[in-house]
Amino acid sequence: MDTPLSTIAVVGLGTMGTGIAEVLARAGREVVGIDISEAAARRAVASLAASTARSVSRERITEEERRDILARFRTYSDLQAAADADLVIEVVPESYEAKQQVVRALDGILRPDAIIATGTNALSVTRLAADSARPERVLGMHFFNPAPAMRLVEVVSSVLTAPQAVTAVTDLAHALGKEPVEVGDRPGFVADGLLFGYLNQAAAMYESRYASREDIDAAMRLGCGLPMGPLALLDLIGVDTARTVLEAMYAESRDRLHAPAPILKQLAEAGLTGRKAGRGFYTYAAPDSAEVVPDALTPAPEGAGGAVPREVRSVGVAGSGTMASGIAEVFAKAGYDVVLAARSPEKAETAKARIAKSLARSVDKGRLTAEARDETLARITPAGSLDSFADVDLAVEAVAEDLEVKRQLFATLDKVCKPGAVLATTTSSLPVVACARATSRPQDVIGMHFFNPAPAMKLVEVVRTVLTADDVHATVRAVTAKIRKHPVDCGDRAGFIVNALLFPYLNNAVKMVQDHYATLDAVDAAMKLGGGYPMGPFELLDVVGLDVSLAIQRVLHDEFREPGLAPAPLLEHLVAAGCLGRKTGRGFREYARR
Repeated sequence: MDTPLSTIAVVGLGTMGTGIAEVLARAGREVVGIDISEAAARRAVASLAASTARSVSRERITEEERRDILARFRTYSDLQAAADADLVIEVVPESYEAKQQVVRALDGILRPDAIIATGTNALSVTRLAADSARPERVLGMHFFNPAPAMRLVEVVSSVLTAPQAVTAVTDLAHALGKEPVEVGDRPGFVADGLLFGYLNQAAAMYESRYASREDIDAAMRLGCGLPMGPLALLDLIGVDTARTVLEAMYAESRDRLHAPAPILKQLAEAGLTGRKAGRGFYTYAAPDSAEVVPDALTPAPEGAGGAVPREVRSVGVAGSGTMASGIAEVFAKAGYDVVLAARSPEKAETAKARIAKSLARSVDKGRLTAEARDETLARITPAGSLDSFADVDLAVEAVAEDLEVKRQLFATLDKVCKPGAVLATTTSSLPVVACARATSRPQDVIGMHFFNPAPAMKLVEVVRTVLTADDVHATVRAVTAKIRKHPVDCGDRAGFIVNALLFPYLNNAVKMVQDHYATLDAVDAAMKLGGGYPMGPFELLDVVGLDVSLAIQRVLHDEFREPGLAPAPLLEHLVAAGCLGRKTGRGFREYARR
């Protein structure tokens, strides 16, 4: 196992196997590609030829280097071709039977010091290793798709794996320009273990008709900065593949959140497996196409039919914190006259001064003219009382996330605001209907959940209660579009769309570290490099605040009563110790005091 792994066999030349072969050949390894399908082998060769031709045309490699890369890749249809390999990476279909057959056959072919790496993302590496005559040389090497572009490689060891094998494969990953993360053997490992639970919950959310597929995907892209929405990602991965991974995860965890949503089975058994079939959650122009085409579920154009929005010319924003200031800035920029009311004139003036600083930064960066800044500020009137909301058409509260505080505020708005005014709450986790019932006009109350920082974040969750009038809903959607935000519709339940999907994922990451399965750095790296997340879960938790995260997780657990949603004890302990994240200088990590 001290060999430099210079000759590597790749068994299975589908999309993943072809990508891995390209990475290896470009890195100077001799690559033996093996597939029982001659057509698959031809496609793999053609793919490498096309990829390297593009690299030559972009002057990333020379024509001579291209010829050398192509010469290092040879294909065969018989496993015997792997006889001289230092390492075999198998990426055959995701079934124990197929993978066990390969591992057992390689026992009689490979040298005693050769290593076998399984590319599984869901099956037990330990179980596969136990089928080998030399289990100490079997481990997992989980690349991410597309292999040439994705930097993460999870190196998975079982209790049987020799440390030398792990070291050799980890060194190889570094040599390939990848970022290896060493993890133990459990279904999904780190990245998929966190990702697929989130995808499953998104599928269940859609199946329950809580929100449309378009709104779920837009919410997670715009609210969390993800490269793809969960349902579009399921189509890309393959609905059948996702179901297989979740079945393996559920078999071990018995967590109902991992039990595949029934819609995954229904789609898979109907052959609607995603992009590769031309249809999954969405409909595509053709099999293997990324172009989404309209179907019977595609939403009608905005404003087609439905209620007529109420006229909104002036807006009242209640609150003096960062969120209230940001929301007031957004409305004023869009041309609305804004009354910014706080508990005192001084607090209101301070909030307006914060807006002035924000606008000044935009001017300095060339995003706003000085004239536009002055016009925006002129539209904002600070006030020390909610009495100033007497003539506003839309009142938006952005006060403390405390239900009793909000209910008292809505009772006051009910008395102060004129008939027909729309009353909106920006709550991220509290029941909107509870605010509505504090008024004599619950039909005029709606949720309008902005994301922080409001001037930069494009998403607004529009939350209807069972009492919200149709024209109130239409009004808020129209206003949201005018302030250049993207509205997504959802019902009045804990977490709405974004928090209901985001915080269980964060909570599961905490459990992963709590169980000593992976380190903070490994989990953060895995989700950024393997999932395309802008921040790792622990970076995000420390930014959001552990106390805020715990409060939201408790609300989710209280509402849905799922055992898997119970807050991780480690999160509770850190909050109890006053370690709340960046704002206190310590959370999951320590930070320099400002």
